Amino acid sequence: MSRLELRPEPSRAMMLASPLIAAAAMLLSGSVLFFFLGQEPLHAFYIYFVKPATTLYGVGELLLKATPLILCGVGLAIGFRANVANIGADGQLTMGAIAAGSVALYFDDVQAGWLLPLMIVAGALGGMAWAAIPALLRTRFNTSEILVSLMLVYVAYLYLSYLVHGPLRDPAGFNFPQSKMFNESATLPLLIEGLRINAAFPLSLLAVAGAWFFCSRTFAGYRMQVSGMAPAAAAYAGFSEPRNVWAAFMISGALAGIAGVGEVAGPLGQLQPSVSPGYGFAAIIVAYVGRLHPVGVFLSALLMSLLYIGGESAQIELQLPSAITGLFQGLLLFYLLAADLFIHYRFKPRKRVVPKAAALASAAATIPAGETAP
Repeated sequence: MSRLELRPEPSRAMMLASPLIAAAAMLLSGSVLFFFLGQEPLHAFYIYFVKPATTLYGVGELLLKATPLILCGVGLAIGFRANVANIGADGQLTMGAIAAGSVALYFDDVQAGWLLPLMIVAGALGGMAWAAIPALLRTRFNTSEILVSLMLVYVAYLYLSYLVHGPLRDPAGFNFPQSKMFNESATLPLLIEGLRINAAFPLSLLAVAGAWFFCSRTFAGYRMQVSGMAPAAAAYAGFSEPRNVWAAFMISGALAGIAGVGEVAGPLGQLQPSVSPGYGFAAIIVAYVGRLHPVGVFLSALLMSLLYIGGESAQIELQLPSAITGLFQGLLLFYLLAADLFIHYRFKPRKRVVPKAAALASAAATIPAGETAP
């Protein structure tokens, strides 16, 4: 028998290995799942995890879906490092898309180079404004930012639905709930002709580089990390908790808003009732699988993007339900949380406890005849 024992200090090896362990456990569980769904596991794995990345178009789609995950994941990782749990990135993405789309529709007849940068700024401000609500309530009234930011996601969804069914609906769109298509100046340029990957991807790489510099080379990044790892020490050093909360929400809100711009000014080209298949929620998994490090977030975003693309491929070729993507995402997070337990704990064999009576009998048996025990 063995028991869990607290490690003297966190295991750096397990910190690096736990995402790999979680991914391997997810794949193993996936093989069992495919078997019970009547699929040959090796063929299903090929369709799900390999085939989507075997063509140039597939790689382009992989990077396209990874872009919003990188932007949202990097912002959330900065907040999580400061122990600020922003769960509402999908709402902030939606509000950024609304703000950018409103600018594009207002200047619908303008063909100018300044329109797209203005949309990016508007999207960032829209995401920041939505993130400011839980930040304000947390710092002024000590409310739970988890609940507030999560509930605001659905408010943003409903607001977008109201706009595309009402004020922003295309009058020539045959009553469909969608806005007019944006003009050419309001859409992101493609990186490679024939693929859908656009200029939002280089923006996500800039976000990764900027987040790395912020976290590792600035005092503000150091202050936020200390506040997350040792709140008592941060308070003793005079680090302001409200300042950290506001910084975390503003950064994550801005990046999520820019991710929304990348969707409506990229593959969608207009406002629709839904502009995100849940990128903001998936980015929570991305941030933790990436160990809250910007480079790790980039790599885990690629894995999560592969789950999205593979899920679509599995629906078409294997006739599997769409829920398979969410199932794999949930398995990945579940196994990651389980593996993370061993960063701070380890198994230690229990020592065999000998009953006192048995110990006395054993000792008496070893005493030579004619002698008495001391």
